[in-house]
Amino acid sequence: MKILALSLLLAGFLFAQGPGPGPDITIDAAMRAEVINGALKALDENYVYPDVAKKMSDSIRDRQHRNDYDSFSSAQKFAEKLTNDLRDVSHDKHLRVMYSSNPIPPDRPNRELTKDEFEQQKSFAARTNFGFEKVERLVGNIGYLDLRAFMPAGFVGDTAAAAMNFLANTEGLIIDLRNNGGGDPATVALIASYLFGPQVVHLNDLYWRPRNETQQWWTLPYVPGKRLEGKDVYVLTSQRTFSAAEEFTYDLKNLKRATIVGEVTGGGAHPGGPHRINDHFAVGVPSGRAINPYSKTDWEGTGVEPDVKVPADKALKTAHLMALEKQLPTLTNPGLKNAVGNAIENLKKELATDEHR
Repeated sequence: MKILALSLLLAGFLFAQGPGPGPDITIDAAMRAEVINGALKALDENYVYPDVAKKMSDSIRDRQHRNDYDSFSSAQKFAEKLTNDLRDVSHDKHLRVMYSSNPIPPDRPNRELTKDEFEQQKSFAARTNFGFEKVERLVGNIGYLDLRAFMPAGFVGDTAAAAMNFLANTEGLIIDLRNNGGGDPATVALIASYLFGPQVVHLNDLYWRPRNETQQWWTLPYVPGKRLEGKDVYVLTSQRTFSAAEEFTYDLKNLKRATIVGEVTGGGAHPGGPHRINDHFAVGVPSGRAINPYSKTDWEGTGVEPDVKVPADKALKTAHLMALEKQLPTLTNPGLKNAVGNAIENLKKELATDEHR
């Protein structure tokens, strides 16, 4: 949790001024060498697979000796180039060299956030409603949750409870992760806990190389508000679904608790955190890996395969149709049955029309 908290702190610091890293700066040979040395040192000491870290180091040193980086005077372009070269070897989408025009604060590992830092981060996260973009009831009393991020569990409790309470009386639930890039595994466990009973369920393990330890993640025996156990769950995915959002999907798929609808996900199962190199550069080092307790593997590089494979823009209508078709035979009220039947026909027509566009 400390790694995740500090990751968010740095991310907020880097991007508080806007979506990008800020104005570019000119760098010289000494700066390029400092960044390369710092990045490779952080990878050698922390990257989840030491043998891959060595291969990355060898590859970058070879490029350095061939003077591949000598023409780079833009800090932004150099960070992008170094990121791409490291990924060419590791194929790890969590790995990234980051540039910031604002000075990056010193690393302070194994340190709890101060109260002011916690409140600052929480206020920053609150501007996106802690990732809870939309909660609504669809036709047929099917619940819909559009979740854009798994923000830190210490932030999201009240919002998560409110969202899940709103959905508690629905006939089924669609969780939309098509635009979710990941976040905190503790929040994955929190949201998943609403879909199970009070008996704890083993969700996932995370092995961390720097500590040489494995961290287990289970559902919670208590959640604030109502549980949605027993309800049919559909998870929507796209190529943009990544990291912790993939873990949520993979966990539920392996536990046979949800039907996955959409596209194969992004393929990032190696969490980690930032390591400061100097005032303007840091490297995001994937220092852990997921180990599912049932499949004994993860989704790194492959993504999570959906149960029902459809383009991302058709996933919501497809899942809604599936939920209604499953509900229809159980209905005894003629008016309700007619309304759901009409909704099914309308969704079929819309999907058919979309198919021919």
